Amino acid sequence: MPMVTMTEIPKSHPRYKSLVLRERLVEGFRAGVVVPQGLIAHGRGEMFDYLLGERTLKEARVASKAAAALIIDAKRPVISVNGNVAALCPDEVVRLSQVAKARIEVGLFHRTDERVSKIVRILEDNGAKDVLGFLPDAVIPGIDHMRGICSKTGIYSADVVLIPLEDSDRAKALAEMGKKTIAIDLNPMSRTSRTATVTIVDEVTRAIPELTLNAEELTEDSRARKRALASYDRDKNLAAVSGKMSQNLECFLKR
Repeated sequence: MPMVTMTEIPKSHPRYKSLVLRERLVEGFRAGVVVPQGLIAHGRGEMFDYLLGERTLKEARVASKAAAALIIDAKRPVISVNGNVAALCPDEVVRLSQVAKARIEVGLFHRTDERVSKIVRILEDNGAKDVLGFLPDAVIPGIDHMRGICSKTGIYSADVVLIPLEDSDRAKALAEMGKKTIAIDLNPMSRTSRTATVTIVDEVTRAIPELTLNAEELTEDSRARKRALASYDRDKNLAAVSGKMSQNLECFLKR
């Protein structure tokens, strides 16, 4: 039976957006950008997105405003990009970096020079300049795997790091270095979510454009940035998201 390509997925399909994202990841896997473990991680994330109702919650919008304030106020913001992010939304990442005046650095757990080169090329094809990560010259203290290596002028010296689709040990290590972190994570119970300074519980292709929009709106408004940060409480926000997921599951079980 012939394989269905992304262009053959009918837009009338109720799972159209989700299927398109899957196809992007499969294409990224075939191109050597995404690793098999990344496919597994995406599937796990889809489960949590079901519990969100596959939509951006009010809590995510509150967190996004706080995150935008954080990254705009930063002196040395950096956006960390892995294979899944590069396959799913490279253009959105580049746009955010331009608005927030943030550098982009490739950070991989399953790292090879070839894979880093391919991700850098994807980002450059979408307009990125001076992407870091190919020639790392620093190490994050306490990280014993390949994701601990980084660029001295990038993540190592950053004051704010955006870590979408992150593993928890690096999030913790960055916090211990005194850095503020912004996580994009569909699991409100993950260690990354509970470690980051600001956690946006949302699907990454929804979260990054929302973050960019908020950054654009807050760039010239320091008072609004202060309000956004003051109104955000990570633990209460995560608890509220978890509660809505639980409610959605209960409603489904009662059908």
